[in-house]
Amino acid sequence: MSNQDQQPPWGKKKKPQTPEEMVAQLIKKLQDYFSDSPQKKPGRETPTNSTPPNPFASIGKLLAIVLVVLLLQGVYASFFKITPGEVGVVLRLGKYNRTAEPGLHFKVPYIDNLYKVDVEEIRKEEFGFRSRYPGQKTSFDRRGYDMESLMLTADKNVINVAWIVQYRVSDPQAFLFQIKDVRQAVRDLSERVTRRIVGNMDFDYVLSNRDLLAASVKQELQQELKNLQAGLSIGTVQFQDINPPDQVKPAFNEVNEADQDMKRLVNEAEEIYNQKIPRARGNALQIVEEAHGYAVARVNDAKGESQRFLSILTEYKNAPQVTKRRMYLETMQEVLPAVESIYIMDKDQQGPLPLLNLSRGGNPAASFQPAN
Repeated sequence: MSNQDQQPPWGKKKKPQTPEEMVAQLIKKLQDYFSDSPQKKPGRETPTNSTPPNPFASIGKLLAIVLVVLLLQGVYASFFKITPGEVGVVLRLGKYNRTAEPGLHFKVPYIDNLYKVDVEEIRKEEFGFRSRYPGQKTSFDRRGYDMESLMLTADKNVINVAWIVQYRVSDPQAFLFQIKDVRQAVRDLSERVTRRIVGNMDFDYVLSNRDLLAASVKQELQQELKNLQAGLSIGTVQFQDINPPDQVKPAFNEVNEADQDMKRLVNEAEEIYNQKIPRARGNALQIVEEAHGYAVARVNDAKGESQRFLSILTEYKNAPQVTKRRMYLETMQEVLPAVESIYIMDKDQQGPLPLLNLSRGGNPAASFQPAN
């Protein structure tokens, strides 16, 4: 048997199913309750001598309902929830009271005011361009932002600089109440710091040292925000594009090409220099060392010969004949092996006598040459 069959014969009372129906019924009951004339029921007549309604009774009922509504609203507003990544700053009668961490908390209704601040969100400010349709295929729009990007360098050149500043909230209380427009303060300070730093650098230095430039801007910008007690922490300062203005780009490209050619020629010259000069220095050092070696050898030989001569002179003074004969024999021993034909001259002979050289192993007749 279905539930409908189990209902009493007089029917089941219909209850509201949605919040809208409940509100509609409540409003209808209030209208019926505060209606000036009561509804007439069928079969009955309203007496003509009824007393007029009391207006103060209606006002009292209205005030009671207002008090009940305020009480319910106060109870509902007494509890608040802080989600992860946020903090809540609670003011009591307009004065800072406490900072609420993520979770469920209680506050005094109609006395405490709550301000939620996202402390994990990375906020970003763009200068010289704006991102369009962020995502995997992000497009950038640079038109109309020349006043933000054009700067003057120390050598009186105009340069186009586009950069990004990323920051997050580090002190929620200071972020809410120290500066009226925090975003505009970040933009103004970033432009001032960047223009001052770029204005103290040369054009070529700015083009080739964007990382050092970004680090300097980040450090000084963080110090400026700290002095203002903005409650912000700078995360990243990144220079997207640093180029000369469009009007001078052709001339700038020509200068760059000439500079590249000059650097190429200098590199080639340095390569040839590194090949030739060390080799020449090595050869010169080799010649000098050989000369030193030759000089030392000649000096040592001369010293040895002179010492040998002095030794022979000493022996000659002691035994002249023996020393003279020995020197003669030693000289002949050195000279005769290199002589092809040897003739012995005898004062008693009429012609020279050839010496048979048996040490060469040749033909004995070859060494004999008869005299004419």
